[in-house]
Amino acid sequence: MVAAVRGCGGVWRRVWQCGAGGSASLGQCAAASSARGAVAPAGKSGLAPWVPVVGLEIHAQISSNSKLFSGSQVQFAAPPNSVVSFFDASLPGTLPVINRRCVEAAVMTGLALNCSINKRSLFDRKHYFYADLPAGYQITQQRVPIAVNGTLSYSLCTDHKMSQMVTKTVRIKQIQLEQDSGKSLHDDSRSQTLVDLNRAGVGLMEVVMEPDMCCGKEAAAAVRELQLILQTLGSSHAVMAEGQLRVDANVSVHHPGEPYGVRTEVKNINSLRFLAKAVDYEIQRQIEELENGGTILNETRAFDSKLGCTVPMRDKEGKQDYRFMPEPNLPPLILYDTKSLPANINHQQVVNIDRIHERLPDLPSVKRAKLVEQYGILPEHSFTLLNEDGLTEFFESVVKRTQMKPKKVIGWILNDLLSYLNQHSLTVKESPVNSSMLADLLNLLEKKEISSTAAKQVLGELWKGEGKTPLEIVKEKKLELIQDQEALEQICQAVIDGQKNEVMAIKAGNHKVLNKLIGLVQRKTQGRSNPVLVKQLLEKKLLD
Repeated sequence: MVAAVRGCGGVWRRVWQCGAGGSASLGQCAAASSARGAVAPAGKSGLAPWVPVVGLEIHAQISSNSKLFSGSQVQFAAPPNSVVSFFDASLPGTLPVINRRCVEAAVMTGLALNCSINKRSLFDRKHYFYADLPAGYQITQQRVPIAVNGTLSYSLCTDHKMSQMVTKTVRIKQIQLEQDSGKSLHDDSRSQTLVDLNRAGVGLMEVVMEPDMCCGKEAAAAVRELQLILQTLGSSHAVMAEGQLRVDANVSVHHPGEPYGVRTEVKNINSLRFLAKAVDYEIQRQIEELENGGTILNETRAFDSKLGCTVPMRDKEGKQDYRFMPEPNLPPLILYDTKSLPANINHQQVVNIDRIHERLPDLPSVKRAKLVEQYGILPEHSFTLLNEDGLTEFFESVVKRTQMKPKKVIGWILNDLLSYLNQHSLTVKESPVNSSMLADLLNLLEKKEISSTAAKQVLGELWKGEGKTPLEIVKEKKLELIQDQEALEQICQAVIDGQKNEVMAIKAGNHKVLNKLIGLVQRKTQGRSNPVLVKQLLEKKLLD
């Protein structure tokens, strides 16, 4: 549908909406990104509809103790310029020495993304001038990267309830090794810019995705899946808040059957939420611009998270000449497999692709399948378990400690525990309710010592972090189920006596009204009655 939204500066824009909440409808997204035939809705001009096209370039910082070409330590938030070698600072006469760990991480990532690994790859110099690039060039892999022609499968939901999942695939053009630059620190109070070279030379993997996506929702889902894969492999910590995963999004729109439109590049997006918003906003902006008779500039833009829009950084109309040239101080990077490995060679001095392949752990897709098979949970629940860091381990720990079936445990974790965590902006590891506490609580519920209403009350008390056990809270608050059946029968009779209209309706055949009486009994007992037993007692009195 076409809707109006307020953009930057209070300007109203008509948008290509891909679903509720401002992302593209999954059916439209899926068709547009696969066949480029299904499209965005037509605008007020009655022209042909628009097809959005989204491609991504993702820079992942390699998890390594030292930098790509020097022995300097990699340390987040270290004092400025405290982990900088002579090579990182580009002092004359210094030479690069490649880090084996970085090569292995790139190979492992390439294998996990179904890439072909080049046994012979090359390094190049990419020249550009900026204050935080001391050499005036970056060592990268422009001509022959370490891995090419892969695929990444990812899934996303068709509605907010995650009741339907669609699996899609984006092609991976290449993965290349390259150096990171330093960082410019702007001191507004002194009107000066300082340069911190701690990050200069840190190893990066650049993952280049083909333009196979069509909205922010798809882009965010693909990056999240890549993030999970990198973290599973251990090739990158991929913490976006620490700059370990940075995304550049290339966005364009065109009419069906026409060549792709002029693209813009939104640089250095550092959160999945901002990525989805930036891509959707940029699609909306371009459609609005074109329908008003304007043109799209080939430019670099940034996403302003406070205003919720993209803003121009610099134009790219005049193509920048990076003057790529072979890196003269690095020979070709040679990798081997078992067949090509020379005899009598020192295994510590070479990288064996087959040996890395043997060490690949279960990827997120495999873990999800195993969770579904082992515990009988829904596929969409397996996605939530893996998407929340530490939640899978939390779930499995509760299942081991409790007598409750996994299908019921998952409900308490996803509906109740996650709700508390989200309300207080906490991670699973920061939860004041650990897996042991929740298991003890669910055991009380499973043994029918408390009702589900009381269990929720106990969970609320546990969340306060006062160090009490679930059983102590139950006794202190007197939340045990009423075991005296005669007393419960008297309460049921009192409710029946006070609800004559409802009783008549039930006896006339409207048994749904019985739920109201059960609720009234629960209220009178303050949640201390077993609803199953209450239902049996009421049915005996009213229907027998």
